[in-house]
Amino acid sequence: MAETGGGITVAHRIKGWFPERTQLHLAMLALQFGYAGFHVVSRAALNMGISKIVFPVYRNLLAFFLLLPFAYFLEKKERPPINFNFLVQFFLLAIVGITANQAFYLLGLDNTSPTFASAIQNSVPAITFLMAVILRIEKVRLDRKDGISKVAGTVFCIAGASVITLFKGPTIYSPSPTLHSVREASPVLQSLGDANGKSWSLGCVFLIGHCLSWSAWLVLQAPILKKYPARLSFTSYQCFFGVLQFLVLAAFMERDINAWYIRTGAELFSVFYAGVVASGIAFAVQIWCIDRGGPVFVALYQPVQTLVVALMASVALGEEFYLGGIIGAVLIITGLYLVLWGKNEERKFMLQKQPGMIQAETDHGAPRTTGHVKSSITQPLLPQSTENV
Repeated sequence: MAETGGGITVAHRIKGWFPERTQLHLAMLALQFGYAGFHVVSRAALNMGISKIVFPVYRNLLAFFLLLPFAYFLEKKERPPINFNFLVQFFLLAIVGITANQAFYLLGLDNTSPTFASAIQNSVPAITFLMAVILRIEKVRLDRKDGISKVAGTVFCIAGASVITLFKGPTIYSPSPTLHSVREASPVLQSLGDANGKSWSLGCVFLIGHCLSWSAWLVLQAPILKKYPARLSFTSYQCFFGVLQFLVLAAFMERDINAWYIRTGAELFSVFYAGVVASGIAFAVQIWCIDRGGPVFVALYQPVQTLVVALMASVALGEEFYLGGIIGAVLIITGLYLVLWGKNEERKFMLQKQPGMIQAETDHGAPRTTGHVKSSITQPLLPQSTENV
């Protein structure tokens, strides 16, 4: 009994030192730093000349082997039997959520910068909402403040993406002489310098394609997850099909066998970071945060990623910031918060309509429901797979 009591005391002490609310905030900050690092690492890999086909093949292969044992052992009881219909759906989702998503991202990143790639990703919740409305998954109630907020947020995001794409504008920030001296003192940072001679507008178009693919995947996965709720297995299958699809593309677009060799430690690090940190580990952390804090709580941290990317890219890549990108980022982030606020208000309204639901307050103030609420696309507002970028 003493040992049990002692064990409980230690557990309570740890919880007292780091309450769940603190753990959630620390986890979300770590997650944003991890994803921010992925933007910079990916751009550095492209600057070093790594193939845009080889990079996602290795990334998804690592993610697949990392997720596979967890999916197999942890989801034995909740994983439905696989059948041909599920395999076809997973294959098609992989085309949208992995192959098109990652290909557009790398093409867009190669022609723009990590900061604006991260900024434009903040439009995904608004685009997801717009797609859900078009497909009649989500209803727009313009007679309520939540509906007006979501529509306004979507307009802001579209306006921001348009500004980033059509108006680059003058340079309003260049790295300070101190940062230049830091970069010049490091041969590694010099080799990662921002590439020039790219097509900014074309890159933004590719990034919009990336966001459209990501949003389409979020919308299309919702009905499938109701029939196949094992998320780890669900994602593992898609990673597997994503690898196969990129290999087919490589057969036509990357026939140089030398492109498959990892020659330097920097290239190896970029592939490892993308597959393990930005896919496997980030997925596990994000799922826990969504479960404990709710989807709106997780999404509210998304703009932090853009700020961290800007700081990292300025130091590591010598990135300059342009007026059009800053204006567009502000519009997109404003739209993100309007959409999320509208979704949160919609959720409160649905809870009020069903007063019999059982609610439990978590220690961070987010209500967790144990009943079923018909809140369309509440979860798909957020990236719930390894494919955040």
